[in-house]
Amino acid sequence: MYMKTDCFEDGRKLFDEMPERNVVSWTTLLAGCTRNGMADLSFELFLRMQKEGIKPNPFTFASVFAASAATGTIEKGIQVHSQVIKLGFESTTFVGNSMINMYSKSGLIGDARLVFEAMEEKDAVSWNGMIAGFVLNGFDLEALKLFYQMRLAGMKLTQLIFATVIKLCANLKELKFSKQLHCRVLKNGFEYDINIRTALMVAYSKCSEMDDAFSLFSKMYGIRNVVSWTAMISGYLQNGGTEKAAHLFCQMNGEGVRPNDFTYSTILTASPTISPIQIHAQVIKTNYENSPSVGTALLDAYIKLRNIYDAATVFRSIDEKDIVSWSAMLAGYAQIGDAEGAVKLFGEMCKKGVRPNEFSFSSLINVCASPMAAVEQGKQCHGSSIKSGFYNAICVSSALVTMYAKRGSVESAHKVFKRQLDRDLISWNSMISGYAQHGHGRKALEVFDEMNNQGIEMDGITFIGVISACTHAGLVEEGQRYYDSMIKDHQINPTLEHYACMVDLYSRAGKLEEAMNLIKGMPFSPGATVWKTLLGACRVHHNLELGKLAAEKLISLEPQDSAAYVLLSNIYSAAGNWEERAKVRKLMDERKVKKEAGYSWIEVKNKTHSFKALDRSHPLSEQIQEKIKELSIRLKDAGYRPDTSYVLHDIDEEHKEAILSQHSERLAIAFGLISTHPETPLQIVKNLRVCGDCHTVIKLISMMEGREIVVRDSNRFHHFKGGSCSCGDYWSFYLRGAEDSVQLLSEVENILTESCHVSELQKDLISACGSSHRLFKTSTPDFKKLQITAMSMNPGFIEEE
Repeated sequence: MYMKTDCFEDGRKLFDEMPERNVVSWTTLLAGCTRNGMADLSFELFLRMQKEGIKPNPFTFASVFAASAATGTIEKGIQVHSQVIKLGFESTTFVGNSMINMYSKSGLIGDARLVFEAMEEKDAVSWNGMIAGFVLNGFDLEALKLFYQMRLAGMKLTQLIFATVIKLCANLKELKFSKQLHCRVLKNGFEYDINIRTALMVAYSKCSEMDDAFSLFSKMYGIRNVVSWTAMISGYLQNGGTEKAAHLFCQMNGEGVRPNDFTYSTILTASPTISPIQIHAQVIKTNYENSPSVGTALLDAYIKLRNIYDAATVFRSIDEKDIVSWSAMLAGYAQIGDAEGAVKLFGEMCKKGVRPNEFSFSSLINVCASPMAAVEQGKQCHGSSIKSGFYNAICVSSALVTMYAKRGSVESAHKVFKRQLDRDLISWNSMISGYAQHGHGRKALEVFDEMNNQGIEMDGITFIGVISACTHAGLVEEGQRYYDSMIKDHQINPTLEHYACMVDLYSRAGKLEEAMNLIKGMPFSPGATVWKTLLGACRVHHNLELGKLAAEKLISLEPQDSAAYVLLSNIYSAAGNWEERAKVRKLMDERKVKKEAGYSWIEVKNKTHSFKALDRSHPLSEQIQEKIKELSIRLKDAGYRPDTSYVLHDIDEEHKEAILSQHSERLAIAFGLISTHPETPLQIVKNLRVCGDCHTVIKLISMMEGREIVVRDSNRFHHFKGGSCSCGDYWSFYLRGAEDSVQLLSEVENILTESCHVSELQKDLISACGSSHRLFKTSTPDFKKLQITAMSMNPGFIEEE
């Protein structure tokens, strides 16, 4: 009696005071322990019972197996199973049922099946337990087969079996079968069973039949419990009905139904429609703040809002942190790019004896892909994943591919990619995008072709990477063909991102009319990215009229974003229209729009150094300025001419040249040159695009200093080596217009022909459109100077510092 009414302490006291205890009293106590959340105590009492000479009966064993299932201590359950066999109780139906339940909940579905098959007599609980075990362990088709076997065996459908099989239909998203079962439920008179109704609600929700699900829910007035409320809320959230889910949650509270941990974990996925702060307050009031599942859900909700401070507060308040909580917090740091915080947390997790899993490694590696993370940290994470045996996990190896590609080492990314035992879509997409960002358009397309040949199903992100690869490589016709194939062959409808990529493809190639026609034909309103891309191209191609239109559209969409004002200002400056430029700047001042400052970062000896334009704050500023002066002299002596059109101020040429020399990336490079070994490659990260003049200068520095310099700007990677860049100066051919570029290349060829002996092969290379920088070395003394002159006439990218 005491055990069944949850008065466990009173029942235990009565048991201890009993002068004589038999197997019935012992078994009752064991069952009470499990029922009252003290299943661990059941094993101690079971051993004590045997020491006192009390022989267990089948009911005793069933209670012990229930305790094993509740605690997950399968080893102890297996030991007890051996006793069952010795005593000859294995054929007892309810003992077999309890063992099926134990093995199923421990993930040993094969052992559960062996017990089931060995049972001489199976009742409804046996069949339901085995079907439920298959469903629990993800063997839905096996569960369905067993259900048909049960029907052939003539077993009557009980309420418990109906609930389990309907749950199976939900997993398989079998709408027709669900409706058939619904009819059988009505025929059998089980329509008022709350478990069956809730299971049907879940099945309809999984099949996106929300009207049918809500119809069932609305007819449950007066008998709804927390499970049915949570199921309905979850259904709306799964089908995009966030506001309806939020309304139901409020209604649930209004009707006095107290949420449980599953309810809180579910509704927190509705953030930010429902503020996590409000739910957090209710969680504390209802004493669920220490629930690991609720704590992790709160973590995720705050992380979605990039509120890392409150996420960390929640994390620290969780008493028993499991690996899921640790991994969620690591993912939060990864989302905001805080590599230092993530590495520190990972170390703390290991010190506390929590063994990392593949997801925690994946989160840690993802944060190392951040531009601000130390490159060495990513390599250490790679090594740790190998030592821990998680290197071959798909999420880990895919994260490594992404990390290396984003940190400038596409070769390392490719090595990891090739060694992957299994590749998921993320791996393929990361490799394609990595090659695209590094200027290896053809290699990106080769990966795409390999993916296609292997029959890998592609998604929209795949084609964003492919079209971007075509864009960076100047493959306009190929890009158009892949775009058409995406729609016709793969039935993927273009999103705003795909249209933005196509506009970029046309714009870079100078096809502004085609870009504008595509924008006009979009089935939805163009986003800011589309207009920003077109506006940038208008600056490059000196199209003032179209540039003004794009700027107006962009400003109306994002009035506080400085990009539109700056790019329009650039167009006026390049045209020498200082009056209109002043008006744009005045409008910026009136609207209090601040231009994003240009910053560059370089990592030296595991420490990241930051620079901004005209920066003199670095401890080695004097030495940096000396290096800048030295480089400026060597560049001018070699024939370099600064392109002062990138200084958007109405000042004299000398001041413009001085400003150009103080751009943030040049300061970072100068620091790198004086702080590292002469053969060490330099890697720079910049938050804006590299301007055309800096692009030219860095090519020259890479040749003069014999250094490889990698610059990751806001658009892509530039690998400078031996006087050339991996981007191929694709933009440069169009900077002055195609006709001017052809004339320029012709003039360079004439100069070279008159000045020195040039082979026919060299002439062919000089004449290649957009490739005047690829003049290769010769023994002629003046050739290098002429090469520099040609390079300085052919600038690359645009951005005001």
